[in-house]
Amino acid sequence: MTKQNLQPAYDGNLTSQQATESVQKDEIDLRELFAVIWQGKWLIIAITAVFSIGAVIFAINQPNIYKSEALLTPADTEQGGGLAALAGQFGGLASMAGINLGGGGGVDKTQMAIEVMKSRQFISDFIQKHSILPDLMAAKTWDMVSNTINYDDELYNVSDKKWLRIVDAPFKAKPSMQEAYKEFSKIFAVNSAKDTGMVTVYIEHLSPQVAQQWVNWLVADINTEMKQRDVAEAEKSIEFLKTQIQQTNIADIRSVLYKLIEEQAKTIMFAEVRDEYVFKTIDPALIPEEKAKPKRALICLLGLILGGILSVMLVLIRSFFKK
Repeated sequence: MTKQNLQPAYDGNLTSQQATESVQKDEIDLRELFAVIWQGKWLIIAITAVFSIGAVIFAINQPNIYKSEALLTPADTEQGGGLAALAGQFGGLASMAGINLGGGGGVDKTQMAIEVMKSRQFISDFIQKHSILPDLMAAKTWDMVSNTINYDDELYNVSDKKWLRIVDAPFKAKPSMQEAYKEFSKIFAVNSAKDTGMVTVYIEHLSPQVAQQWVNWLVADINTEMKQRDVAEAEKSIEFLKTQIQQTNIADIRSVLYKLIEEQAKTIMFAEVRDEYVFKTIDPALIPEEKAKPKRALICLLGLILGGILSVMLVLIRSFFKK
């Protein structure tokens, strides 16, 4: 009984002693850690200084990027167009006449216009229409005094208007529209607010004037594009309805068809008299006076932090291998 009672007390003393030794070891490890860092302080300072100076040089050499944006609101347009709109308004009458006008679900014109603006075809046509490929792919710096763009001589010859890029096949000296689309997508964005429905379009560029001009062109071109699409669809609808009129002699059916043609004529007239067909400009794009990026102070701070972390790790690893 005596031995059994003494055994737990002995184990308890041993456990307490081990805990004390563990705490002492932790204190020793922390002291050794700080001692190693202190011994390598000059290496840490040197590496951190190199990273900091490199970050400062990198930040200074980055050109200013200016951001111009416009705030738009959806225009008061019908949901859907052409035969789709007709199906919603006169689907029942057309069915009685034996004419199938398709589904009447309709499409949100605003969302369609946003997706068209993001599409490869629209952006490619935009670049070619306004001849902005050099400003997009070869611009190097912007001179504020003369308000001119300086181009990279290794990429583009301004006087001869000739591309000088040296690239591997299948790429060519003159950038393709696929390359241009990728580059344009980096500086362009169009977003729609879910709560208000407002649409924001912005462009980032070396030149603030170019950024503002491109935003204005984008808004005008998307309105024109959507207008032309609806007019073309309405004209096709009118041709279809005229063909149906010629194929029937029933007065009631012809009356329905003429009513459908009248609606399509209204669509064409509405499109022709309004320039802001899909989007109305609430806040037009301005020439920005302040740069949007780079954040030079943040770059320098990140360089300082990165240099400090890497230098401390290097000192600790070197000490570990020495032991």
